[in-house]
Order: sequence, then structure tokens, then C-alpha cells
Amino acid sequence: MSCWAVVPLKARRFGKTRLAGMLDEAARAGLVQTMLETVLSALSGAHEIDRVAVVSSEPERVPAGVLALPDPGQGLNPALTAAADRLLDHGASSLLVIHADLPLVRAADIDRFVRAGRQQGMALASDRHGTGTNALFIADGLDFPFRFGTNSLSRHLAEARLRRITPALPALNGLALDIDTPADLPCLLPAAGSPFTPSRWSPTPCTTSL
Repeated sequence: MSCWAVVPLKARRFGKTRLAGMLDEAARAGLVQTMLETVLSALSGAHEIDRVAVVSSEPERVPAGVLALPDPGQGLNPALTAAADRLLDHGASSLLVIHADLPLVRAADIDRFVRAGRQQGMALASDRHGTGTNALFIADGLDFPFRFGTNSLSRHLAEARLRRITPALPALNGLALDIDTPADLPCLLPAAGSPFTPSRWSPTPCTTSL
């Protein structure tokens, strides 16, 4: 059994544009790069992951040792479907899709998530609001329709019900925090050992549904 992780990566021009009012272009680019490196480092250290691929229209951003898969440019879900099809040719039997903007994720979070998913056949990681999907694991075969986007958690759960799967929903803080809007930035402040030092925002409270 070979477990692959797939990380979708947006083109630079689309990177964290909703943070433009808080961080300038250079700061946003630095934040995106640091988060990507954090996610790839966690995947590299995870015992349950055999290989890692990044789906991107900018293959020069994919580091050595990571498989670069093309983004056809038709949206996230078609890109992930195409990636899953390609990984079948590479011997993948299970698949973890994980976003590139999870600044607090660690290898232990990924291992716990994948192990929970193997027990149930599937696992979903909610964002801190309980509406989005920050990670998705498919334990057996790669034939599952991706429904990332607005309210993706409920849409993925609906697809799972159609297939008579009850996904694991482990509550892991490292998988819950993604950085999309200015309201997400304060969540980095209390993180011990965090490599992130953005400084131009108001210290509004960080809340989570986990």
C-alpha cells in the first residue's frame, strides 16, 4: 500500500489576495512560502506518508524530492481529480489531500489524521469555522469526487454518505487553522515556536469551533 499526499498550490498572482489590506505583496509571498515549507516539512516527517506531490501551474516552485503535477487551470477540484488519476500510475492506493496554508501543522497531526482515516475508510479535517475542508484522506482507492470550495465540509460529508462511508473527523488544531482572511492572522500570535512573524494587524480574538 502506498500513501501519497497531494498539496494544491495556487499561482503567485492568486496567493492570499484577501490579506492585501493587512500585508504587502512581499509579506504575503513570504507567508505563502513559509506555510508551504511548513506543510511539506510535516509531510516529510510523517510516518504514514510515502510520497508527496504538489499540484501547481508553476512547477519551478516545487522543491526537489517532491513530484510536480500540472494544474490544468480549470479549478481546484478538476486539478485534484487529474492528480489522483496520475498518481494511480505511480502506485498510489490511498491519498491525502492537504492544503498549503496550514501554518501550525506538524507530522504528528498528519499521522493521527491518516490513521483515523484508515480505520473509517476516510477522514476529513474541518477548518476552525467548521465549514471548510483543510484535509481529506481516502483510504482505499482514489475514486472520490472532490468538493472543495464554499461549505466543502458538508458537501464532502454528503458525498461520503452516498457511498455509505462514515468519515473520521478528528479534531486536530494543526489541521484546523488555515490563513485566508485578516481574521485568521491573530491565530498565529499565541503559537509557541511559530516561525511566523506578521506584524501589521489588530490583535482581534481568534475563535475556533473545535
